[in-house]
Amino acid sequence: MASTDAPPATTLSTSSPPTAAAAPSPSPAPESKSSGKSSPKSAGSPRNPGDEAMDPLSGEHWTQQPVESDSDSVLDSILSSTASLSSSIFEYRNINGRTFHSDKTNAEYWGPNDDKQLQSQDIIHHVLTLVLQGELYLAPIDPGRISKVLDVGTGGGLWAIDFADLHPNTEVTGTDISPVQPSWVPPNVRFEIEDATQPWTFRENSFDFVHMRYLFGSIADWDGLFAQAYAATKPGGWIESFEADANLYSEDGTVTEDSPMGTWTKVFKEAKKKFGRTFFPIEEDVQRQGIEKAGFVNVTVKDFKVPMTGFPKDPKLKEIGQYSHLSIEQDLEGMVLYIFGEVMGWSVVEIHAFLAHFRKQMRDKSCHPLFPVRIVYAQKPEKGKE
Repeated sequence: MASTDAPPATTLSTSSPPTAAAAPSPSPAPESKSSGKSSPKSAGSPRNPGDEAMDPLSGEHWTQQPVESDSDSVLDSILSSTASLSSSIFEYRNINGRTFHSDKTNAEYWGPNDDKQLQSQDIIHHVLTLVLQGELYLAPIDPGRISKVLDVGTGGGLWAIDFADLHPNTEVTGTDISPVQPSWVPPNVRFEIEDATQPWTFRENSFDFVHMRYLFGSIADWDGLFAQAYAATKPGGWIESFEADANLYSEDGTVTEDSPMGTWTKVFKEAKKKFGRTFFPIEEDVQRQGIEKAGFVNVTVKDFKVPMTGFPKDPKLKEIGQYSHLSIEQDLEGMVLYIFGEVMGWSVVEIHAFLAHFRKQMRDKSCHPLFPVRIVYAQKPEKGKE
């Protein structure tokens, strides 16, 4: 049976987040089609006065909506408020000029792997540790009894590096489809190119702890993923899955369905139908269900509501929101380029028109956007207890 614990007091907890908006995702996509691809409608054709309102899911809609230019001082104030914070965490195929993972593999990932995106991921790593009140994980592992740890979809490798620093006697392996990790790392860390959606190459019962985070939009078969994790985990070992939904919403009505943030959610839901991978693992409960199906026991679920900007009055939540905002400003284009362009067929002009409206809403201090994240951790039964 799965148990659901109340989240730490420093974050907003939720048992069932609304589904009327969108959440930033840390991954980008390939580049070559979206820059040259035009949407079914002409991005530059003005709408006749007598026509009905355009569907916000159509990229052309956003090219027809005027955007009052944001004052540079607005952005400057946002960035300056987090400048001192960001400096401490920055130590360290081609589409529209953006690079993605190698197109010579079978893997398909929707986020870029260039420096701009990696810096955004570094900030997201910091956001998620703040959500966990400074912790890297919540699973009740015994640091004195673990020798091997696997970080699936390690990205830039910060989680694996931080974990290795905290546990110098533990061997940490980080896997990803792109070789973008740093070379200067603790001696107990190694990175391998591995597609988690393909058969794993690790021996059975080899890891004490399997960690995976922010894989939404990249997994077609979640049950299969957790089944492979189960096989690779030692009896008595633990798994932890940390995910978000592409669902931006508010609790006070400041994020509406027809707003840019509300449209973000709708576009990612439509993209799932075409892309074959969900951007809503929390809403679909894929973590809990897949982990239980795999055979893990002692399943625990923890939900959090994360502020997307620095609107909260609570100092800790405000800090989380400021960093979250900074991560999005760092590479908003990378978050949508592949999905909106390659999958949904929007032109580059339409994408950037939408992003202009999105940034305007995000910088509106009267808007209070949130997005949901969830941690599910569980244990593989000890030998003889399967």
